[in-house]
Amino acid sequence: MALVPFDDRDGQIWYDGVMVPWREAKLHVLSHGLHYASGVFEGERAYGGNIFKLRAHTDRLLASGRILGFDIPWTAEQIDAACKQVLAANGQSDAYVRPIAWRGAEQLSVSAQQTKIHLAIATWAWPNLFGDNRMKGVRLGMAEWRRPHPQTAPTASKAAGLYMIGTLSKHAAEAAGFDDALMLDWRGQVAEATGANVFFVIDGELHTPTPDCFLDGITRRSVKALAGKRQIKVVERAIMPEEMPRASEVFLAGTAAEVTPVRQIGKLEYTPGRVTETLLRDYEQLVRMAPAEVERAAPI
Repeated sequence: MALVPFDDRDGQIWYDGVMVPWREAKLHVLSHGLHYASGVFEGERAYGGNIFKLRAHTDRLLASGRILGFDIPWTAEQIDAACKQVLAANGQSDAYVRPIAWRGAEQLSVSAQQTKIHLAIATWAWPNLFGDNRMKGVRLGMAEWRRPHPQTAPTASKAAGLYMIGTLSKHAAEAAGFDDALMLDWRGQVAEATGANVFFVIDGELHTPTPDCFLDGITRRSVKALAGKRQIKVVERAIMPEEMPRASEVFLAGTAAEVTPVRQIGKLEYTPGRVTETLLRDYEQLVRMAPAEVERAAPI
């Protein structure tokens, strides 16, 4: 299947408060965000015309900007409205939503205090990240790159620069025949996949790494809430890689991945089972609820 370049598509993109034709949504090659990764973004999904956990994503976008030292010059209410506006303008009900904010081209040096902060929002059709492999379970290699110490990078933000090691790790995993990579942190503890959080079913309980150097994902928190409603105990703790053989089931959770079973990590093999199937089904039902019902069913 031929790739459709992201700069050559039909549709509309919300750009600094104005809807512009897709192909005209451009920035200068000397923008600070391109050279110094001074940008933050969100990944959201719309189901049936409703963007899942929209306000939680918008709040995180604004917080990520502040962590990187800038204020995005739109309110949460304005950003929420813009996300809905571009979804409608593109005539989509089920879609991926990508807001991104970055420093502009007024200065090009390490110091960039006088740069303008831009915000753009695009939407496009994007099925589950792992496509047809999802239900049978995906295969993860072990990444060589590690999630950094929070004193060496702004790990609490969804900052563009933090995804560089994810790209390197996923490319290496794909070259070795895997679908994605499982990353450890600087201590050697299990962290996450390259763009999704990880859960292990151990003795009927749900175990997941403590998010102290990577994002506490919105899907992750939603899955924890759903597990609680099912009376499944959730244990958030440091998990060492040598503990992974104890798990009977493993799955990923993230906006792009949604809930995706894992059938292999390195040489370890797993079979998606009752817990994974139950939470996957519950999540699929949750995202199709009206926004008010979502907040009652899985408050985060």
